[in-house]
Amino acid sequence: QLQLAESGGSLVHPGGSLRLSCATSGFNMDYYAIGWFRQAPGKERETIACINNRGGDIYYADSVKGRFTISKDTATKTLYLQMNNLKPDDTAPYYCAADPTYGSECWRYEYEYWGQGTQVTVSS
Repeated sequence: QLQLAESGGSLVHPGGSLRLSCATSGFNMDYYAIGWFRQAPGKERETIACINNRGGDIYYADSVKGRFTISKDTATKTLYLQMNNLKPDDTAPYYCAADPTYGSECWRYEYEYWGQGTQVTVSS
């Protein structure tokens, strides 16, 4: 059974850093598109960063480019999101998700498998 479980969300001051983790099981991370998403109240869901399963290219949303870094450790089956220079607009529940679609446009997919989310709050 494919499962994803996020952790690491917290309350942090503006300018601070957090690292989110997504523990996965039941699938090979190299064969799935996998990424991080967020949806603040009243806003559409945003694809923050994702890793393609074709070529391994990485996509970042313009809103986080240069501040966030996505990475994966296939040995521990964990996906990470390092978030630096956090801003109040980054406040949202953050989700990791995976999808078996093969390609190089991971930001376009309707992801099939989702974690339960972890809350990130940026406030002074």
